[in-house]
Amino acid sequence: MIFIAACALTTRAQAVFSQSNTATAPASMVTPPPLAPFAAESSPGLNPAWRLSGLPGNRVALTQFEPGLVQGESALRIRTQQSYGVLTHSWRGTAPADLAWRWQLVQGLAQADIRTKNADDAALKVCVMFDQPLHDIPFVQRVSLSLARAASGQALPSATLCYLWDSRYPAGTRGTNPYSARVRYIVLNGVETTPGQWVDQRRRLADDFASLFGDESAVMPPVIAIAAGADSDNSGGDSLAYLARLRWVD
Repeated sequence: MIFIAACALTTRAQAVFSQSNTATAPASMVTPPPLAPFAAESSPGLNPAWRLSGLPGNRVALTQFEPGLVQGESALRIRTQQSYGVLTHSWRGTAPADLAWRWQLVQGLAQADIRTKNADDAALKVCVMFDQPLHDIPFVQRVSLSLARAASGQALPSATLCYLWDSRYPAGTRGTNPYSARVRYIVLNGVETTPGQWVDQRRRLADDFASLFGDESAVMPPVIAIAAGADSDNSGGDSLAYLARLRWVD
């Protein structure tokens, strides 16, 4: 069972983690930098600080990420067509108090179900990856993570917190990703939110980490990366969403 769990982590969950391994100086040595904008400054397309990854082996098409103007807002257009994709921004250190952004869901995924493997898709998500101490992690999960790291050759994050806009469950729904217990989520906007409108979000990261991982770690560990993504490869649907003003707030 441990080996099976490790294999699951090195396939679907590995895609989320695969761009988060750039080393930087310890947080105590530098001032925490801001998050880079999605758009490149001097050329069309994505800022190179945001790196695109898909499923290992490129088994399915990549989700489309396109920076541009949306209703006068500088935003990231996120489009899935039975696809999978994650943009990852390496960022190491002690995070400021809050993470803030605004987002908009235009077309959701009616068939997606974040609680099942065969339909685990999200039309819009923002994730934070942490360097949680291994000794805080339950034994079976720790062994599974170690096997996954060895199999992938990557320093996979030990804890990932994802904020979701979901079309099935209501805001406030919390849970564990069906592929890996090291990935946990909070639905911020759900079935009660009308699509097609901007919604502002601001989250106290330490509080959310405590609510999902507090039974393991008493203190929030350093952040190692921020990610934005969407996928519809399991449920087989298409989706459209926008993400803007992703930033740290003291």
